[in-house]
Amino acid sequence: MKKIFRTLLYVTTAVFFFSSCSDWLDLTPSDKLTDKVIWEDESSVDLYVNGFYTYLSQYSPFGEAQATGNLTESFTNTFKYGSYAAGHRAGHPNNYVFDPNLITSASGGFYSVWSDAYNKIRRMNEFLHSMDQYGQFPEEVNKKWEAQVLFFRAFIYFQLARRHDGVILYTSIEEMEKDKGRSSSEATWDLIESDLDFAIANLPEEWTEQEKGRLTKYAALAFKSRAMLFAERWQSAYDAADAVVKSEKFDLVDDYAEAWKGSNEETILEFKYDELGPNHSFDKYYVPLSDGYEFGGLGTPTQEMVESYEKADGTMMDWTPYHATNATRPPYEDLEPRFRATVIYPGSTWKGNVMQNSVNGTYGTFMAYREQPYSYGLTTTGYFLRKLMDESLIDVNGKPSTQSWVEIRYAEVLLNKAEAAFRLNKMSEARDAMNEVRARVNLPAKNSSGNEWFNDYRNERKVEMAYEGHLFWDMRRWELAHIEYSNTRAHGFKIVGDNYEYIDVDYQDREFSAKNYILPIPDAELANNSLIEQYDSWK
Repeated sequence: MKKIFRTLLYVTTAVFFFSSCSDWLDLTPSDKLTDKVIWEDESSVDLYVNGFYTYLSQYSPFGEAQATGNLTESFTNTFKYGSYAAGHRAGHPNNYVFDPNLITSASGGFYSVWSDAYNKIRRMNEFLHSMDQYGQFPEEVNKKWEAQVLFFRAFIYFQLARRHDGVILYTSIEEMEKDKGRSSSEATWDLIESDLDFAIANLPEEWTEQEKGRLTKYAALAFKSRAMLFAERWQSAYDAADAVVKSEKFDLVDDYAEAWKGSNEETILEFKYDELGPNHSFDKYYVPLSDGYEFGGLGTPTQEMVESYEKADGTMMDWTPYHATNATRPPYEDLEPRFRATVIYPGSTWKGNVMQNSVNGTYGTFMAYREQPYSYGLTTTGYFLRKLMDESLIDVNGKPSTQSWVEIRYAEVLLNKAEAAFRLNKMSEARDAMNEVRARVNLPAKNSSGNEWFNDYRNERKVEMAYEGHLFWDMRRWELAHIEYSNTRAHGFKIVGDNYEYIDVDYQDREFSAKNYILPIPDAELANNSLIEQYDSWK
């Protein structure tokens, strides 16, 4: 790691909009300042710290860092990229679904983040080093900066930890100049928990009006509740989630369709965008061709995802009749509200048009998988993605996307608490937390227990947080991916007139290797670090 390219500490030129803030913060960029100059006034330090917030965007579904721009749901059976030709958001993620052997220590895989993560860790350790050398501000001010930086260091180490086993732990810039071996998984999670605990202890419960949207104590607690589920530290996860709940500072919004849009009482941590920048291109990647952009519609929800939704009365729909030949249109309107807020289905309204999603359809056009190299604007499953899209964005070709990214919302915290409570045999609390989420969409309470409850919980989490980047990682930490994503295929509907044909949209079996629960250390690291050792499963 000592040979990673070292850059001068600089103040980022990225400008972003904080949650719950009605005006732009003063983020006048200062470029390539030396360490010492930054610490001459608080505004320069603030600007540098602001740059770390961009990691939320980069590792979101709107960014490129998490899985090279591919939605991680495409590694599950809930989302299908329709192209077979090479490319991200095209053939590449399909190839990884079909052939797990494409993940090697040489290639890393599309969701390996080793180099990017350690470059970010270096930058944060540089900040902490310069604060120690040049920081002359009151301890209370320094601790607020340090708390924000340690949160983001934990955020990045979390990205490494959920991909690997123990990783190399650098807590100072001096360490990063030397070769160093990897630590244990336990030590890795210790550092993540310690950094988050420092953030929790030193971040304010809220900021001044001018700085609203920065990390708060409750954002750090909420993220800790997520991270500690991966660490299997159930009490830590439970305590963190419970503290957020008991604060009574957050609540579920009434309308699920607004839950993930930000700037509401459900939002705990949000990254906002603006038409003038920063912005993103998410809508361009996923809109139907009928929206007027010819290169969209790259990935679409599958029938497996659709069949995960309960009916409005809490029972599961019997889809068997619709798997037969010459089936008619399923009664989509019988499904609970989260389905309609997540999926553009045949007969739904999108941007004022009734969608067909059929062969030769004017509004939503079907294309069989592999019929063309790229699926530009067409659906291979009979559906399009609605969630995370901006229905008010009419000129998709001419304007960028500005939909906020909500990194953490209150519904997740309730579900995190439910799972931790279940692991701690607090069955009543587990049910109550999950049923609170269900009550928002008027679904009846689940009173199951044991494995039956956990299966109910898995489905609830899958549906509530659909396409927000959780399912793939959940299935990895539960070690269920190699069971449920192997020797299977995804499906959809080919619609011709009134006929709905249930179809295979893969044409070959999907495979997930249990070996890939731990990604390998990249060859470049092994070559440049004499003390690093490859994981046993990859030797």
